[in-house]
Amino acid sequence: MSTEFLSLPGAVGETVPDHYGNPLGEQRRLAEGRAIVDLSDRAVLTVTGPDRLTWLDSITSQRLTGLPAGESAETLLLDATGRLEHAIRVIDDGVTTWLLVDAGEAASLESFLQRMKFMLRVEVADVSAEYATIGALGEGLVAAAAPNGVPLEWLDPWRQVVSGGHQYAEVQEHPASVWTYREVLVERSALAGLATQPVAGTLALEALRIAAWRPRFSTEVDEKTIPHELDWLRSAVHLTKGCYRGQETVAKVHNLGHPPRRLVLLHLDGSDGVLPGPGDEVRLGEKAVGRITSAALHYELGPIALAVIKRTVDPAASLTVIADDLEIAAAQEVIVPPSAGAEADVPRLPRLGTVTRPPR
Repeated sequence: MSTEFLSLPGAVGETVPDHYGNPLGEQRRLAEGRAIVDLSDRAVLTVTGPDRLTWLDSITSQRLTGLPAGESAETLLLDATGRLEHAIRVIDDGVTTWLLVDAGEAASLESFLQRMKFMLRVEVADVSAEYATIGALGEGLVAAAAPNGVPLEWLDPWRQVVSGGHQYAEVQEHPASVWTYREVLVERSALAGLATQPVAGTLALEALRIAAWRPRFSTEVDEKTIPHELDWLRSAVHLTKGCYRGQETVAKVHNLGHPPRRLVLLHLDGSDGVLPGPGDEVRLGEKAVGRITSAALHYELGPIALAVIKRTVDPAASLTVIADDLEIAAAQEVIVPPSAGAEADVPRLPRLGTVTRPPR
């Protein structure tokens, strides 16, 4: 689907504009709440029917039963071993539940949901051809569609730890405390009018997302990812809501174990003017310890990246990123610490043969 935003002066991109010629200036305007981002390449699914919220609650990680109309939520669809299959942004308008996902997720998510309906009173549809997504970090920039009387504006819950969630990051002030990101659904026929507003490209949004330590399914997730590795229990997992697919792994790792990998923010040496790309190797000395998931040039922080590395890597260690045959020095900013998990206060039983009995 084409977008009118690609016709704007300076627009560079294929499906939506990556930038309009000044990515750093666009970042500043976006951060100040003075610009919008065309995300019309993303997908929108709907679930209707009286069982829609209890059904979604039963198969995903977040508590959705009783979600008030107009409230935003985020939930994860996991496989039986707790690995991530989908990350879903959720808003309900009292009649319909709207599921916002990255474009590559739509077909497989819809297929899964169709198979899981059984005898429940729910209907699933892909409405991406009728509704488009606009991103912003400010209020009132876009008039949201409201087909059932409730504006369809999803406010990112990443800004704080949600009820039932848990944060592994050990910081006094999380960078997401100023993350006011929202996604607004509009009818596709409204895109032409919105293209007259101040705009920023997706590169600007990515840089601000990375600086907020905010994971995204299409960048940070691979076939092995579990939510703990990305600190995603913060916004998308309810730890006490009951059973769902993958819940056993979520509980075991959180209460008794540690995630095998952890998300870090890397501050990169920008001397060579090269940014790493997704999948570029992260090394400790000569040993590969992880991979870059996303990288950007931030208008204040300079070159930064999110990376998933082995849990046991010393947080104080200096790392190296291999990009275009160059070695880029990288300093860690810890997001998920090596100690993440093992939250249960379980008393340790003495090992056999170590009990000392008093003499008779």
